[in-house]
Amino acid sequence: MANPMIEGRRADSARRRQRVIKALNTAHTDGAEINVSAIARAAGVDRTFLYRHQDLLAQIHTAQAAPSAGTANTTSVTRESLKADLANAQARIARLAGHNQQLERKLSALMGEHAWRESGLGAPTDIDQLQRRITMLEQQVVELTGQLEERDQELDAARAANRDLFTNMNRQR
Repeated sequence: MANPMIEGRRADSARRRQRVIKALNTAHTDGAEINVSAIARAAGVDRTFLYRHQDLLAQIHTAQAAPSAGTANTTSVTRESLKADLANAQARIARLAGHNQQLERKLSALMGEHAWRESGLGAPTDIDQLQRRITMLEQQVVELTGQLEERDQELDAARAANRDLFTNMNRQR
């Protein structure tokens, strides 16, 4: 009474499941690579078949974590060393990315400073020398102002003496 097409589909799915289980057991005993792609290839099924059947996918992941029977401890050590290498590589990448960002920030700051100086808007680089020059010129201004005041006083005194002299000369005539 069941639909022959549904029964045929169920039988095909069961055969594919058996092929996947057989490929997984063979890979486990032979020490071959165990991952979704390798098992799907060995079983002659599509990877989506494995992702649709979560129980088969769980078996593959469990077999990946367990050491294979056909190999000695060297395979698990190699697998662990590869994981350690991967972790070290990821840490190195993170360090290099941080260093790269630091260098980019420094380059950006230096380029900005250079552009600021070149535009003429920024302060000159020899500010200390300019400050010393300003101090020296201020001292020179104070000295010259003092000399000018002395000469003004001398000039006023000379003018007063000239007035007195001309006044005396005009009286004597």
